[in-house]
Amino acid sequence: MPSLPVSTSIGQSLNTFFDAVGQFFSDLAAVHWPALLIGLLFFGANLTIRSRAFFNSLRAAYPAATFQWRRVWGAYFAAVGFNNVVPARGGDVIKLFLTRSSIPGSRYPTVAAAFFVESIFDATVGVFVLIYAFSQGVFPKPPDLSKLSSFDISFFFAHFRLTLFLITALAVAGLVAFALLSTRARAFWLRVRQGVAILSDKRRYLREVAALQVVAWLCRFAAFWFLLDAFRVGGSVQNVLLVFGVNQVAGAVPFTPGGAGVQQALLVKVFSHKATTSVVAAYSVGQQIAIAAFTALVGLAAVVFIFRFRSFKEVIAAGRASQQAEKADERGGQVDFAQERPPPDEESEREARARRRRERRAGSRY
Repeated sequence: MPSLPVSTSIGQSLNTFFDAVGQFFSDLAAVHWPALLIGLLFFGANLTIRSRAFFNSLRAAYPAATFQWRRVWGAYFAAVGFNNVVPARGGDVIKLFLTRSSIPGSRYPTVAAAFFVESIFDATVGVFVLIYAFSQGVFPKPPDLSKLSSFDISFFFAHFRLTLFLITALAVAGLVAFALLSTRARAFWLRVRQGVAILSDKRRYLREVAALQVVAWLCRFAAFWFLLDAFRVGGSVQNVLLVFGVNQVAGAVPFTPGGAGVQQALLVKVFSHKATTSVVAAYSVGQQIAIAAFTALVGLAAVVFIFRFRSFKEVIAAGRASQQAEKADERGGQVDFAQERPPPDEESEREARARRRRERRAGSRY
Protein backbone atom coordinates (compact mmCIF):
# COMPACT_ATOMS: atom_id res chain seq x y z
CA MET A 1 0.00 0.00 0.00
CA PRO A 2 1.52 3.37 -0.95
CA SER A 3 2.29 5.68 1.91
CA LEU A 4 0.24 8.84 2.36
CA PRO A 5 1.80 12.16 1.42
CA VAL A 6 3.54 13.91 4.27
CA SER A 7 1.13 16.85 4.14
CA THR A 8 -1.85 14.49 4.46
CA SER A 9 -0.24 12.74 7.43
CA ILE A 10 0.44 16.04 9.17
CA GLY A 11 -3.11 17.17 8.52
CA GLN A 12 -4.56 13.99 9.98
CA SER A 13 -2.30 14.28 13.02
CA LEU A 14 -3.35 17.88 13.64
CA ASN A 15 -7.05 17.11 13.13
CA THR A 16 -6.88 14.24 15.61
CA PHE A 17 -5.06 16.38 18.15
CA PHE A 18 -7.40 19.36 17.90
CA ASP A 19 -10.44 17.07 18.03
CA ALA A 20 -9.09 15.82 21.35
CA VAL A 21 -8.55 19.41 22.51
CA GLY A 22 -12.16 20.19 21.66
CA GLN A 23 -13.28 17.10 23.55
CA PHE A 24 -11.31 18.24 26.59
CA PHE A 25 -12.88 21.70 26.68
CA SER A 26 -16.36 20.30 26.12
CA ASP A 27 -15.87 17.97 29.12
CA LEU A 28 -14.44 20.56 31.51
CA ALA A 29 -17.50 20.31 33.73
CA ALA A 30 -16.82 16.60 34.26
CA VAL A 31 -13.23 17.11 35.44
CA HIS A 32 -12.65 16.29 39.11
CA TRP A 33 -10.81 19.47 40.05
CA PRO A 34 -9.60 18.45 43.55
CA ALA A 35 -7.94 15.34 42.06
CA LEU A 36 -6.42 17.48 39.29
CA LEU A 37 -4.93 19.96 41.78
CA ILE A 38 -3.54 17.16 43.97
CA GLY A 39 -2.03 15.54 40.90
CA LEU A 40 -0.28 18.79 39.92
CA LEU A 41 1.03 19.25 43.47
CA PHE A 42 2.55 15.77 43.37
CA PHE A 43 4.05 16.54 39.97
CA GLY A 44 5.60 19.70 41.41
CA ALA A 45 6.98 17.68 44.33
CA ASN A 46 8.50 15.24 41.84
CA LEU A 47 10.39 18.05 40.07
CA THR A 48 11.43 19.67 43.35
CA ILE A 49 12.95 16.43 44.68
CA ARG A 50 14.69 15.78 41.36
CA SER A 51 16.18 19.28 41.47
CA ARG A 52 17.61 18.48 44.91
CA ALA A 53 19.28 15.35 43.53
CA PHE A 54 20.74 17.47 40.71
CA PHE A 55 21.92 20.02 43.29
CA ASN A 56 23.71 17.25 45.22
CA SER A 57 25.51 16.13 42.04
CA LEU A 58 26.68 19.69 41.47
CA ARG A 59 27.88 20.01 45.07
CA ALA A 60 30.05 16.93 44.56
CA ALA A 61 31.44 18.48 41.37
CA TYR A 62 32.12 21.87 43.01
CA PRO A 63 32.71 21.23 46.73
CA ALA A 64 34.52 24.53 47.26
CA ALA A 65 31.85 26.68 45.60
CA THR A 66 28.92 28.20 47.44
CA PHE A 67 25.61 28.25 45.59
CA GLN A 68 21.92 28.06 46.40
CA TRP A 69 19.50 25.19 45.88
CA ARG A 70 16.69 27.61 45.03
CA ARG A 71 18.56 28.73 41.92
CA VAL A 72 19.12 25.14 40.80
CA TRP A 73 15.43 24.46 41.54
CA GLY A 74 14.46 27.51 39.46
CA ALA A 75 16.65 26.41 36.55
CA TYR A 76 15.15 22.90 36.69
CA PHE A 77 11.54 24.13 36.70
CA ALA A 78 12.22 26.71 33.99
CA ALA A 79 13.64 24.02 31.68
CA VAL A 80 10.74 21.62 32.21
CA GLY A 81 8.18 24.41 31.78
CA PHE A 82 9.74 25.60 28.53
CA ASN A 83 10.04 22.05 27.10
CA ASN A 84 6.36 21.44 27.83
CA VAL A 85 5.37 24.48 25.76
CA VAL A 86 8.00 24.70 23.00
CA PRO A 87 9.35 21.71 21.01
CA ALA A 88 12.96 20.63 20.31
CA ARG A 89 14.00 20.72 24.00
CA GLY A 90 15.17 24.31 24.03
CA GLY A 91 14.65 24.19 27.79
CA ASP A 92 17.92 22.28 28.11
CA VAL A 93 19.75 25.45 27.02
CA ILE A 94 17.89 27.36 29.74
CA LYS A 95 18.74 24.78 32.40
CA LEU A 96 22.39 24.67 31.40
CA PHE A 97 22.86 28.44 31.34
CA LEU A 98 20.93 29.25 34.53
CA THR A 99 22.69 26.50 36.47
CA ARG A 100 26.12 27.46 35.17
CA SER A 101 25.54 31.13 36.02
CA SER A 102 24.53 30.13 39.56
CA ILE A 103 27.83 28.37 40.38
CA PRO A 104 30.96 30.55 40.64
CA GLY A 105 33.80 29.30 38.44
CA SER A 106 31.72 26.58 36.77
CA ARG A 107 32.02 25.46 33.15
CA TYR A 108 29.44 24.17 30.71
CA PRO A 109 30.91 20.66 30.16
CA THR A 110 30.93 20.02 33.91
CA VAL A 111 27.37 21.22 34.44
CA ALA A 112 26.15 19.30 31.38
CA ALA A 113 27.84 16.13 32.65
CA ALA A 114 25.94 16.49 35.93
CA PHE A 115 22.72 16.10 33.90
CA PHE A 116 23.89 12.58 33.08
CA VAL A 117 23.95 11.47 36.73
CA GLU A 118 20.18 11.42 37.14
CA SER A 119 19.68 9.76 33.75
CA ILE A 120 21.33 6.54 35.01
CA PHE A 121 18.52 5.77 37.45
CA ASP A 122 15.83 7.07 35.06
CA ALA A 123 17.07 4.91 32.19
CA THR A 124 17.11 1.81 34.41
CA VAL A 125 13.55 2.40 35.58
CA GLY A 126 12.50 3.29 32.02
CA VAL A 127 13.66 -0.06 30.67
CA PHE A 128 11.53 -1.96 33.20
CA VAL A 129 8.56 0.34 32.52
CA LEU A 130 8.75 -0.34 28.76
CA ILE A 131 9.09 -4.10 29.32
CA TYR A 132 5.95 -4.02 31.48
CA ALA A 133 4.03 -1.80 29.06
CA PHE A 134 4.74 -3.97 26.02
CA SER A 135 3.98 -7.15 27.97
CA GLN A 136 0.40 -6.08 28.71
CA GLY A 137 -0.83 -6.67 25.17
CA VAL A 138 -2.38 -3.20 24.84
CA PHE A 139 0.70 -1.27 23.71
CA PRO A 140 1.15 -1.11 19.93
CA LYS A 141 4.05 -3.19 18.66
CA PRO A 142 6.89 -1.32 16.89
CA PRO A 143 5.60 -2.09 13.34
CA ASP A 144 2.15 -0.77 14.29
CA LEU A 145 3.55 2.55 15.49
CA SER A 146 3.68 3.67 11.84
CA LYS A 147 -0.15 3.50 11.75
CA LEU A 148 -0.76 5.88 14.65
CA SER A 149 -2.47 9.22 14.01
CA SER A 150 0.60 11.17 15.09
CA PHE A 151 2.78 12.39 12.24
CA ASP A 152 6.14 12.52 14.01
CA ILE A 153 6.26 8.97 15.34
CA SER A 154 4.34 7.38 12.44
CA PHE A 155 6.64 9.06 9.90
CA PHE A 156 9.83 7.71 11.46
CA PHE A 157 8.49 4.17 11.82
CA ALA A 158 6.96 4.21 8.33
CA HIS A 159 10.33 5.32 6.89
CA PHE A 160 12.57 3.15 9.02
CA ARG A 161 15.52 3.27 6.61
CA LEU A 162 15.53 7.06 6.78
CA THR A 163 15.40 6.86 10.57
CA LEU A 164 18.42 4.54 10.65
CA PHE A 165 20.26 6.83 8.23
CA LEU A 166 19.60 9.87 10.44
CA ILE A 167 20.78 8.02 13.55
CA THR A 168 23.94 6.91 11.73
CA ALA A 169 24.57 10.41 10.38
CA LEU A 170 24.27 11.90 13.86
CA ALA A 171 26.69 9.30 15.24
CA VAL A 172 29.22 10.03 12.49
CA ALA A 173 28.85 13.78 13.05
CA GLY A 174 29.54 13.23 16.73
CA LEU A 175 32.72 11.27 15.97
CA VAL A 176 33.91 13.95 13.53
CA ALA A 177 33.26 16.69 16.08
CA PHE A 178 35.21 14.73 18.68
CA ALA A 179 38.12 14.30 16.28
CA LEU A 180 38.18 18.02 15.49
CA LEU A 181 38.21 18.82 19.18
CA SER A 182 40.85 16.21 20.00
CA THR A 183 43.41 18.86 20.90
CA ARG A 184 41.18 19.92 23.79
CA ALA A 185 39.81 16.43 24.47
CA ARG A 186 41.77 15.85 27.66
CA ALA A 187 40.67 19.13 29.25
CA PHE A 188 37.11 18.45 28.12
CA TRP A 189 37.02 14.96 29.64
CA LEU A 190 38.53 16.25 32.89
CA ARG A 191 35.57 18.60 33.17
CA VAL A 192 33.10 15.86 32.25
CA ARG A 193 34.64 13.62 34.86
CA GLN A 194 34.29 16.38 37.40
CA GLY A 195 30.58 16.66 36.61
CA VAL A 196 29.97 12.99 37.48
CA ALA A 197 32.27 13.03 40.53
CA ILE A 198 29.48 11.84 42.81
CA LEU A 199 29.43 8.49 40.98
CA SER A 200 32.88 7.72 42.39
CA ASP A 201 31.36 7.62 45.90
CA LYS A 202 28.69 4.91 45.67
CA ARG A 203 27.29 5.50 49.15
CA ARG A 204 26.95 9.21 48.57
CA TYR A 205 25.37 8.64 45.15
CA LEU A 206 22.82 6.19 46.58
CA ARG A 207 22.06 8.48 49.54
CA GLU A 208 21.97 11.89 47.83
CA VAL A 209 20.81 11.05 44.30
CA ALA A 210 19.30 7.59 43.82
CA ALA A 211 17.28 7.66 47.07
CA LEU A 212 15.81 11.04 46.14
CA GLN A 213 14.96 9.80 42.66
CA VAL A 214 13.05 6.87 44.18
CA VAL A 215 10.93 9.36 46.14
CA ALA A 216 10.54 11.54 43.03
CA TRP A 217 9.28 8.58 40.99
CA LEU A 218 6.78 7.75 43.76
CA CYS A 219 5.53 11.36 43.64
CA ARG A 220 5.26 11.12 39.87
CA PHE A 221 3.35 7.86 40.26
CA ALA A 222 0.90 9.55 42.64
CA ALA A 223 0.58 12.53 40.28
CA PHE A 224 -0.55 10.43 37.33
CA TRP A 225 -2.84 8.33 39.55
CA PHE A 226 -4.74 11.48 40.55
CA LEU A 227 -4.68 12.84 36.99
CA LEU A 228 -6.20 9.60 35.69
CA ASP A 229 -8.91 9.92 38.35
CA ALA A 230 -9.44 13.59 37.54
CA PHE A 231 -10.29 12.80 33.90
CA ARG A 232 -12.40 9.69 34.71
CA VAL A 233 -10.05 7.11 33.21
CA GLY A 234 -9.36 5.65 36.65
CA GLY A 235 -6.16 5.46 38.66
CA SER A 236 -4.54 2.06 39.16
CA VAL A 237 -1.04 0.58 39.25
CA GLN A 238 -1.44 -0.82 35.74
CA ASN A 239 -2.82 2.41 34.29
CA VAL A 240 -0.07 4.56 35.78
CA LEU A 241 2.65 2.22 34.50
CA LEU A 242 1.07 2.34 31.04
CA VAL A 243 1.17 6.15 31.18
CA PHE A 244 4.83 5.91 32.16
CA GLY A 245 5.43 3.69 29.13
CA VAL A 246 3.73 6.20 26.85
CA ASN A 247 5.87 9.00 28.31
CA GLN A 248 9.03 7.00 27.63
CA VAL A 249 8.14 6.61 23.95
CA ALA A 250 6.94 10.22 23.58
CA GLY A 251 10.13 11.53 25.22
CA ALA A 252 12.18 10.01 22.41
CA VAL A 253 10.38 12.17 19.82
CA PRO A 254 11.09 15.81 20.79
CA PHE A 255 9.27 17.43 17.85
CA THR A 256 6.19 18.55 19.76
CA PRO A 257 5.97 20.26 23.18
CA GLY A 258 6.23 17.45 25.74
CA GLY A 259 5.59 14.92 22.95
CA ALA A 260 1.94 16.00 22.97
CA GLY A 261 0.82 14.46 19.68
CA VAL A 262 2.59 11.17 20.34
CA GLN A 263 1.18 10.94 23.86
CA GLN A 264 -2.35 11.63 22.66
CA ALA A 265 -2.20 8.97 19.92
CA LEU A 266 -0.64 6.32 22.16
CA LEU A 267 -2.93 6.95 25.14
CA VAL A 268 -6.04 6.57 22.97
CA LYS A 269 -4.69 3.25 21.72
CA VAL A 270 -3.50 1.96 25.11
CA PHE A 271 -6.64 2.86 27.07
CA SER A 272 -9.17 1.91 24.40
CA HIS A 273 -10.34 -1.00 26.59
CA LYS A 274 -10.47 1.11 29.78
CA ALA A 275 -12.75 3.98 28.77
CA THR A 276 -14.52 5.48 25.77
CA THR A 277 -12.42 7.15 23.10
CA SER A 278 -13.81 10.60 23.97
CA VAL A 279 -12.89 10.20 27.65
CA VAL A 280 -9.36 9.00 26.86
CA ALA A 281 -8.87 11.76 24.28
CA ALA A 282 -9.97 14.38 26.81
CA TYR A 283 -7.59 12.90 29.39
CA SER A 284 -4.63 12.75 27.01
CA VAL A 285 -4.90 16.41 26.07
CA GLY A 286 -6.19 17.67 29.42
CA GLN A 287 -3.31 16.11 31.31
CA GLN A 288 -0.81 17.65 28.88
CA ILE A 289 -2.40 21.09 29.07
CA ALA A 290 -2.57 21.02 32.87
CA ILE A 291 1.06 19.94 33.32
CA ALA A 292 2.30 22.37 30.65
CA ALA A 293 0.43 25.33 32.15
CA PHE A 294 1.53 24.49 35.70
CA THR A 295 5.22 23.99 34.92
CA ALA A 296 5.39 26.93 32.50
CA LEU A 297 3.89 29.34 35.04
CA VAL A 298 6.15 28.18 37.88
CA GLY A 299 9.17 28.15 35.54
CA LEU A 300 8.46 31.65 34.26
CA ALA A 301 8.03 32.90 37.84
CA ALA A 302 11.46 31.43 38.66
CA VAL A 303 13.02 33.12 35.61
CA VAL A 304 11.54 36.50 36.59
CA PHE A 305 11.86 36.50 40.40
CA ILE A 306 14.97 34.37 40.97
CA PHE A 307 17.11 35.10 37.90
CA ARG A 308 15.72 38.55 37.02
CA PHE A 309 15.07 37.85 33.34
CA ARG A 310 11.90 39.10 31.71
CA SER A 311 11.13 36.08 29.51
CA PHE A 312 12.27 32.62 28.41
CA LYS A 313 13.42 34.16 25.12
CA GLU A 314 15.77 36.51 26.95
CA VAL A 315 17.25 33.58 28.91
CA ILE A 316 17.91 31.55 25.75
CA ALA A 317 19.61 34.52 24.05
CA ALA A 318 21.82 35.10 27.10
CA GLY A 319 22.61 31.39 27.34
CA ARG A 320 23.72 31.10 23.73
CA ALA A 321 25.84 34.23 24.04
CA SER A 322 27.46 32.83 27.19
CA GLN A 323 28.27 29.50 25.51
CA GLN A 324 29.81 31.26 22.51
CA ALA A 325 31.89 33.44 24.81
CA GLU A 326 33.22 30.42 26.70
CA LYS A 327 34.12 28.67 23.43
CA ALA A 328 35.90 31.82 22.22
CA ASP A 329 37.87 31.97 25.48
CA GLU A 330 38.93 28.34 25.07
CA ARG A 331 40.05 28.91 21.47
CA GLY A 332 42.05 31.92 22.59
CA GLY A 333 43.64 29.99 25.44
CA GLN A 334 42.11 32.30 28.02
CA VAL A 335 40.36 29.63 30.08
CA ASP A 336 41.36 29.69 33.72
CA PHE A 337 41.68 26.00 34.50
CA ALA A 338 42.44 26.84 38.12
CA GLN A 339 38.75 27.60 38.54
CA GLU A 340 37.94 23.98 37.77
CA ARG A 341 38.59 21.45 40.50
CA PRO A 342 40.32 18.47 38.83
CA PRO A 343 39.45 14.99 40.07
CA PRO A 344 41.64 13.94 43.06
CA ASP A 345 43.50 11.17 41.23
CA GLU A 346 44.33 13.43 38.27
CA GLU A 347 45.51 16.13 40.64
CA SER A 348 47.78 13.79 42.58
CA GLU A 349 49.16 12.33 39.33
CA ARG A 350 50.05 15.80 38.09
CA GLU A 351 51.71 16.66 41.38
CA ALA A 352 53.68 13.40 41.29
CA ARG A 353 55.01 14.17 37.80
CA ALA A 354 56.01 17.67 38.90
CA ARG A 355 57.80 16.26 41.95
CA ARG A 356 59.74 13.77 39.82
CA ARG A 357 60.82 16.58 37.46
CA ARG A 358 62.04 18.65 40.42
CA GLU A 359 63.96 15.67 41.77
CA ARG A 360 65.61 15.03 38.40
CA ARG A 361 66.62 18.69 38.09
CA ALA A 362 68.01 18.66 41.62
CA GLY A 363 69.99 15.47 40.92
CA SER A 364 71.54 16.90 37.78
CA ARG A 365 73.04 19.76 39.76
CA TYR A 366 75.12 17.40 41.80
